[in-house]
Amino acid sequence: MRYYAVIDTNVLVSAMLKWRSVPGAILEFVFSGVIVPLLNERITSEYRAVLARPLFHLTRDIIEDVVGEIERLGVYPDAETLDIELPDPKDRVFYEVVMAGRGRDDAYLVTGNIRHFPVKPFVVTPRQMLDIIIQAL
Repeated sequence: MRYYAVIDTNVLVSAMLKWRSVPGAILEFVFSGVIVPLLNERITSEYRAVLARPLFHLTRDIIEDVVGEIERLGVYPDAETLDIELPDPKDRVFYEVVMAGRGRDDAYLVTGNIRHFPVKPFVVTPRQMLDIIIQAL
C-alpha cells in the first residue's frame, strides 16, 4: 500500500540527525516508495533553508541529495490558500498542501509538532504514521 504525506520540516531534520529513529524510518518509507511526499516549492525551500543551518552540520551535497530525491519522488498538488490560524503561520503551507491532497483517504501530515495543527485524524506524529503503515502490512 502507498500513503501520501506532507512531511513537516521537523521530521526531516530529526531523520537527518538520527537516521536510526522513528523519523528516520519515515524517511526510509519515503525513499522506498511506501510514502509518497506531498510537496510544493515553499516546502522544499524551507527544507533546504532549515537543513542548511550551521548547527546541523550538513553539507550542501547531502542536503541536495536528500531534498532532490524527495522532490523527485513527490507529488505537487494545487494547494489553495486556506483561512486558518495556526500557532506558527509558517506551518500553514504544510496544512494547505495536505488539504489539497485529502482527495485521497491515505493523505497525512506527519509532524513532531502535532499541537501546531488542528486535531484531525490525518495529522499524525511520526510514530502514529509508522503504526498506520505497520498495521497495514
